[in-house]
Amino acid sequence: MSAAANPATVAECLRVGAGFSQGDRNWIAEQFATLDARLAGFHADATELEVSVKDREARGQKVTLECWIAGRQKIVTTSAEEDLHAALNDVRDDLRRRLNDAKTRQEPRHNKHLRDIPQPQGELDLTDDQEKLPAADPSRADAETA
Repeated sequence: MSAAANPATVAECLRVGAGFSQGDRNWIAEQFATLDARLAGFHADATELEVSVKDREARGQKVTLECWIAGRQKIVTTSAEEDLHAALNDVRDDLRRRLNDAKTRQEPRHNKHLRDIPQPQGELDLTDDQEKLPAADPSRADAETA
């Protein structure tokens, strides 16, 4: 994953949903600031975060954090922690884990060379390059072909 020209940050991408007020937004963004390093690989205009809480401060409250990144499936994390601060930390940590897992699934495994070097994007047109390729050396043919 290459660095984005306009990297996503929690402060830029976070929306507060049901159960939170705009006054809560800065406090929540501070709690989620550790996500900035993971979100930096994505473009800010293609990334959205929304946090909401159902039955705030009640015994059965449920905090939900949703993450939309263009070209990927939506990620939804939830927490039923009774303490709001603990619930926010829980959904934040779960989102970080799931973003890490998604990144790991997309990268080539066991081959640092493939991760570091950009891969070709299309098929080569060999018609123009045929003259540039060296001719095969018949003395080096495999035993199976002879």
